[in-house]
Amino acid sequence: MAKLNINGKIVDVDVEEDTPLLWVIREQVGLTGTKYGCGIAQCGACTVHLDGVATRSCVLPVGAVTQEQKIVTIEGLGAEKPHPVQQAWAELDVAQCGYCQVGMMMAASALIAQNPHPSDDDIRSEITNICRCGTYPRVLAGVKRAAELMTSRG
Repeated sequence: MAKLNINGKIVDVDVEEDTPLLWVIREQVGLTGTKYGCGIAQCGACTVHLDGVATRSCVLPVGAVTQEQKIVTIEGLGAEKPHPVQQAWAELDVAQCGYCQVGMMMAASALIAQNPHPSDDDIRSEITNICRCGTYPRVLAGVKRAAELMTSRG
């Protein structure tokens, strides 16, 4: 039995310690916003925050996460009001098919939390998620807009 802090709530899960966090989030906790893409931490569809750091949950065993660590999924990112990244994505119509966009938004929000004014190069080097639809120019614009919104929030 493991205790996890997911979106500010402590949840008990009864899984093997080597179970990937992604499957615990989706199957045990029922938060299906985080997606399975590749299973080898390459595509980024499974990105969540672990103590504020963008983390690929498909390869992180639940046994490596402690109750003290804070896991945030897309459902927790804008739980009280839309996060600036979510606002920017909607405003600029960033998503196409949308499958990868949850991971993109989680990576983007972690980036602007650490770097409130990222350059194009910062964005390209930090957001390595794969998008089959090729929305990269819109993602770039979305991150910049989200950073503006975040700055204006103060």
